[in-house]
Amino acid sequence: MTTAHVFIAISLDGYIARQDGDIDWLLERDDPTEDHGYTDFIADKDMIVMGRGSYEKVLTLGPWPYHKPVLVLSEQLANTPVPDALKGKVRFSNSSPRSTMAELAKKNVRRVYVDGGRLVQSFLRDGLINDMVITCVPVLIGSGRPLFGSLSQDIDLTLVSSRSFPSGLVQSTYRLGAGGLLSGSGTG
Repeated sequence: MTTAHVFIAISLDGYIARQDGDIDWLLERDDPTEDHGYTDFIADKDMIVMGRGSYEKVLTLGPWPYHKPVLVLSEQLANTPVPDALKGKVRFSNSSPRSTMAELAKKNVRRVYVDGGRLVQSFLRDGLINDMVITCVPVLIGSGRPLFGSLSQDIDLTLVSSRSFPSGLVQSTYRLGAGGLLSGSGTG
C-alpha cells in the first residue's frame, strides 16, 4: 500500500503563498541554524508528488533541489515535454490522486511526499493523506493561497507532536483518522 505524507509551511492566517505564488514571507524566515526536520522527513519517502504551482515555484528558486523522483500532477503540463535538464527526474501526469496512488502502488512506491496547496486539498478530500507536518510561520499576510479548502465532511486529526523554534516557528504533526474523512459528520 502506498501512503501519502505532507510537510508544508503556512502563515499564521493559513496561507501557503501570496495570491501570485510569492513566498517571500517564508524565505525571509529561513534560518539555516534551525533544523525543522525536512531531511528526516524526506529520507524515507520514495517519491514526491506535487502540483503545477509548486513545480513552477521550485523552478524559480535555483538548481533543482530534489534527489527523489518527482511526479507533477497537472492537466496543463500533462502533454508537454519535460525540460531537458529534468529528464529522468520529473514526469508529468493528469491522473487523479486515487489513480496516481494506485499506479504508484503497482510500482512498489511505498511512501509519497505530497506538496502543493490544491494537490494536498485533493488528496485530503479523497482520504489519501496519512499524516501532515505543518510549520506555522508567525506572520499574517492577509490573503493568498490557502492550505485548506472546502470539504464535504469533517476530517479528524490527531496531534502527534508539536514543537517551537527560537525563530518563532511552531511545527505540529498530525495523523489523520482512519480513511481521513469522518463519516456522518458532514458540514455541507
